[in-house]
Amino acid sequence: MFRSTKTYGHEIGLSAAFRQWKAESHCRLIHGYALAVRLEFEAEELDVRNWVVDFGSLKSLKGMLEDTFDHKLLVAEDDPHRAELQRLQELGLADVVIVPATGCEKFAEMVYECVEVWLKDNGYAPRCRIAKVEVSEHGANSAIFTKD
Repeated sequence: MFRSTKTYGHEIGLSAAFRQWKAESHCRLIHGYALAVRLEFEAEELDVRNWVVDFGSLKSLKGMLEDTFDHKLLVAEDDPHRAELQRLQELGLADVVIVPATGCEKFAEMVYECVEVWLKDNGYAPRCRIAKVEVSEHGANSAIFTKD
């Protein structure tokens, strides 16, 4: 099995704000991070260039990450204050993205599912698949999603 990784580090500016509305701690408040995303691809066979995935072809995938996370206020679809938070968009105070749930674990799952579709749409699948996605808030906190 061959594996390759692509990392979009904290320095690229996936600066997102969100809250964990079910938390009993300060995480229930809106707060933000410059998120980092690490993608791990795998394939049993390399392509004609001897690559798992062509990193140069990932521009549209990076664009998806930016559209979802960069300078966004991520709001869980079941947040009891969803309407008020969406109003911030109407007022021009935030770029709001409604997501299934917030937190690194759910962000990693969201990215994994998007990458699966991206691989199919760009002709990589089924030869190549996404093995795991790691999303980090900072150097000490991260979550990994994989289907293994």
